[in-house]
Amino acid sequence: MEHALRLTVLKSATALLALCACCTAGADDLQDVLTRGEIRVGVTLAAPWAMRDEDGEYSGFEIDVARRLAADLGVEVAFRRYEFGELIRALEGGEIDLIAAGLTISPERALHVNFSQPYAIGGIGIATNLASTADVGRLEDLDNPEFTIAVLDRSVAAELARRVLPSAGLESFATEDEAAAALIAGEVDIYLDQEPIPTFLALAHPDVIDVPVNRPLLETRSAFAVGKGDPDFLAFLNAWIEAREADTWLPTTHRYWFRSLQWRD
Repeated sequence: MEHALRLTVLKSATALLALCACCTAGADDLQDVLTRGEIRVGVTLAAPWAMRDEDGEYSGFEIDVARRLAADLGVEVAFRRYEFGELIRALEGGEIDLIAAGLTISPERALHVNFSQPYAIGGIGIATNLASTADVGRLEDLDNPEFTIAVLDRSVAAELARRVLPSAGLESFATEDEAAAALIAGEVDIYLDQEPIPTFLALAHPDVIDVPVNRPLLETRSAFAVGKGDPDFLAFLNAWIEAREADTWLPTTHRYWFRSLQWRD
């Protein structure tokens, strides 16, 4: 009986120590990055968030953000490229320390990662053909059977169009290029898609295309993602976002990549 009791106590103590070790490992992630002198950042290739040239050099909004973050931490940055659907698995598996890839905050993802506060706003934007909508003064006036909306097949934008502009006609396209060409040619009057596609269309064709609404019709908020059990890292990221928004570095950088086409040069 006494021997069995000792074994039970020993097993319980061992389990408790293992649990504490796991908690400590999670809480030490930021310190591990500082000690290692390198932060491993998971990205996915999609312009203008992250791109890679023939020489293997990275550029893009998330690349600038990660580099500035690393500089403020006093460490080097190492980019790890994944398909978008593999990013959270890579973070959970310890392959990377941070996700910076336009990752939208959602309850489902929050079950697997801890999100910082948002540092970028995106969503579904609207572009219009200037010739056919020149007399329209309000968004509500586009909800008219005389107008046709271009959307991609089975997209979130298609669902939004049916909800926001139910009276307008709807035409589905297989690709962004086809939808954009139809808008430029005047074959459709409105185009709903993920930003920055509508904004870039208006910038590239200012005499033909307009973006009548400054903010997305449906907003999404993107944030950093780190592993569970690391409150120090999360606190640092939130403080970093607050500071870089206050000194205008974040909004200025976002504007360069999402509100201009200078980076294409």
